[in-house]
Amino acid sequence: MTKAGRAALTYWGIVFALGFVLGTVRVLWLAPLVGLLPATALELPVMLAASWIAAGWVTRRFGIAGAGEALATGGLAFALLLAAECALGAATGQTPAQWLAGLRQPHALLGLAGQAVFAVLPWWRTRQARADRM
Repeated sequence: MTKAGRAALTYWGIVFALGFVLGTVRVLWLAPLVGLLPATALELPVMLAASWIAAGWVTRRFGIAGAGEALATGGLAFALLLAAECALGAATGQTPAQWLAGLRQPHALLGLAGQAVFAVLPWWRTRQARADRM
């Protein structure tokens, strides 16, 4: 496996584990109190902050310095995240088409936007690290 592949798997694993825990809290306790969209909006900054920290650690740990490697890391981690979410949907009885259709809901679109940011954070962190060295 390539360096970017190992970094992506690690980045995805860290963020997915936290997202699984926070997602459970969001769905079981927070959403019934405030609704799906506000619950997602409350969870998103925590997930993005954790993703920022994880992206910085992973890029340093695996020596991801170039833009191409960083974009590959984020892109592969994003693909793993979507695949895992689709698999979780399947585990709850959703077909892939139903899972995909569910992404059109406002709360899911907000989450997807956060996941797109998650995908570019390794690149952003390597860009920031290069700027800090100058």
